[in-house]
Amino acid sequence: MMHKKMDKKLDNDFWKTKNLSLTVGEISKGKPKQELDEPMGPTPKPSVTDLRSWDFKLLKRYPPFYAPFCDMCCLCTYGKCDLLGKKGACGIDAEAQQARTVLLASCIGTAAHAGHGRHMLHHVIKQKGKEFPIDLGKNIEIEAPIIRTIIGKKPVNVGDLDESLSYVEEQLSHLLSACHTGQEGNSLDFESKALHAGMMDDLAREVADITQIVAYDMPRGDGDEPLVELGLGTVDKDKPVVLCIGHNVAPGAEILDYVEDNDLYEDVEVCGICCTAIDITRYNQAAKVIGPLSKQMKFIRSGVSDVIVVDEQCVRTDVLEEAKKNGAVVIATTDKMCLGLPDMTKEDPELIINELVNGNIDGALILEPKKVGKVAVEVAKKIAKRRESLKCLPDISEIPEIAKECTECGWCVRVCPNNRPIMDAVTAAAKGDLTKLANLYEHDMCYTCGRCEEECGRNLPLVSFITKAGDHFVKNQKFKMRAGRGPVQDVEIRKVGGPIVLGDIPGVVAFVGCSNFPNGGIEIAKMAEELLKRRYIVVATGCSAMSIGEYIDEDGLTLYEKYEGIFDASGLANIGSCVSNAHISGACIKIANIFAKKPLSGNFEEVADYILNRVGACGVAWGAFSQKAAAIAAGVNRWGIPAVLGPHSSKYRRLYLGRIDKEEMWDLNDLRTGETVKGEPAPEHLLYAAETMEEALVSTVKMCIRPNDTPKGRQLKLSNYIDLYKKYFGELPPDLELFVRNERDIPITHKKEVMDDLTSKNWTPREAPKEPSLFERK
Repeated sequence: MMHKKMDKKLDNDFWKTKNLSLTVGEISKGKPKQELDEPMGPTPKPSVTDLRSWDFKLLKRYPPFYAPFCDMCCLCTYGKCDLLGKKGACGIDAEAQQARTVLLASCIGTAAHAGHGRHMLHHVIKQKGKEFPIDLGKNIEIEAPIIRTIIGKKPVNVGDLDESLSYVEEQLSHLLSACHTGQEGNSLDFESKALHAGMMDDLAREVADITQIVAYDMPRGDGDEPLVELGLGTVDKDKPVVLCIGHNVAPGAEILDYVEDNDLYEDVEVCGICCTAIDITRYNQAAKVIGPLSKQMKFIRSGVSDVIVVDEQCVRTDVLEEAKKNGAVVIATTDKMCLGLPDMTKEDPELIINELVNGNIDGALILEPKKVGKVAVEVAKKIAKRRESLKCLPDISEIPEIAKECTECGWCVRVCPNNRPIMDAVTAAAKGDLTKLANLYEHDMCYTCGRCEEECGRNLPLVSFITKAGDHFVKNQKFKMRAGRGPVQDVEIRKVGGPIVLGDIPGVVAFVGCSNFPNGGIEIAKMAEELLKRRYIVVATGCSAMSIGEYIDEDGLTLYEKYEGIFDASGLANIGSCVSNAHISGACIKIANIFAKKPLSGNFEEVADYILNRVGACGVAWGAFSQKAAAIAAGVNRWGIPAVLGPHSSKYRRLYLGRIDKEEMWDLNDLRTGETVKGEPAPEHLLYAAETMEEALVSTVKMCIRPNDTPKGRQLKLSNYIDLYKKYFGELPPDLELFVRNERDIPITHKKEVMDDLTSKNWTPREAPKEPSLFERK
């Protein structure tokens, strides 16, 4: 701000003047702390269209493949419109309509993470003030690589994070407005906007996780985080139990604080499901992790929880209805999920406790986390004994008699998302054999969505059957999971950056996303184990991190007990919750900055181009189901990181698939020579849905291949690709000629058979580009 003061006349002994004008600008205190010691790039705070040219380069290489649920558009009152070979009343065609749906999903997912981050930031600023410092430890100097790259600044205190979140919210308004009837009409521009929404999601997640790490003193990426208890068997059912479900750590943290402040560790159990479970154990290892979101219905039906505290995202919307069946109390804690409950936020805690204990209300909406802490614990203590006689599960002895009512119509199997043999299990139970029901329970083979119950003409409590049978057989299962570590440290990047880029470490594989697994969580654990044995860096987050922990090997150990939690070859790092996924993208960005010296500030395109062509990383979202997962995938895709999805993910309606039959699509520019050179499908796809675990594993290994691989690195990657393909499919991969540039790339142990295969295909050698890029040399 400029300040002016006019003085008509100024007299003194040495100076006489009239009409003097003084102008005072802002007082400089040196360079602002948020500024970085590097030049600002071309796109700080990019608008919706600033990175459109980069998106179009990706979309040319990986054109969208659409798989519509239906051919109708029902969005406005012109419709519904049949788009099969026709345009709608507004002029939109089927391709653009599918792309618009993808953009909507990405915006919903991004809004969920941004809303979570906004709640968290408001709460922390209220508790600790805007000047509360961001300190991620002495081993992290690049503390917010996504913020640095996109915003062009480094956050110094939590108040600085508001700028990033406000930018996300601004961009979301523009993106969502493009979905309105009569706005965008081109499918590729919808896709570009979806990628922009994904990048906003990455940014929002980084803000959210940094906020909770510094505010709640969570681990800062040391790699030696403690092992925490995981599984239903870890909870003492004889104590009052408070269950937290969702993603926002604030209410759960206050519950744990209340337990600690009142010395109640021996008297009350605090446990969690979904990402809240991970984050409360990052905060306090006394909490227990029940498991991924697929455990919700089972655990609620089991009746173990006295009080169920829900915050936001991935919570069953019928949680109140289910809780009422066995007398549990529900406390809602955010404006995202009020459940029709009375708002008791401003009431005295003792009044709320009395109302809940006396059954005057089924639950309460309490938007003040600290108040939630006291109410949840005290209500659990008071109603636990009373609830012992309440149950909603049948006794084991009752199941065979009830199961005899099954008419074997088969509708339970027809509506099951995974076509599970539910009817066979029920008919076996009618004869007294409950093992088939128990098999559906184990490893979340049935993730208890409840669709079978809704369809059953006899109203059989099928989920309760499975829950009771499983509880009877596996109630003593206890596992270990490493607590979420948060960001990858700079010192780790300095150690592994070169080996990753050159191919000496075969790749970084991130298991992320939900538990909508086609064959239970054991598959994701087996994939992780196979890659760990082959010296990949394996990281995990969210429900996938929990599912990995539920697998015990032949030595009786979980993978977290067997492998270190470091970001290095054969390291298994639990990065944290959903919002912690930002640190995986962040690690790839750090490789570009620390190893390759690429500046970050406003320099998205150069960094993303480097990651696409040189950083062998791949995400695996084997059980993705939510809009948040769609936004996460769009985010990593824009950075140039491919992702392999599970078979259900074709329901997202769009994949990004490369075409190996079109050689011209893979041409690259060699920035060292300035020439355009023949490339390779590396990575082959940007977003791919595999049908089986075996296909997913082979695809993941292949998608860690990069044009920048050295001969030694390419040998290692091809060796893994060949070994796994032969292991699961019994033959050599059919596309080796695409990835063998010259004889130096061929693994020694496979050289003869590979050369025979290449010769039969008239393969000719070629040289690898020195500095591969999608951009032309300036």
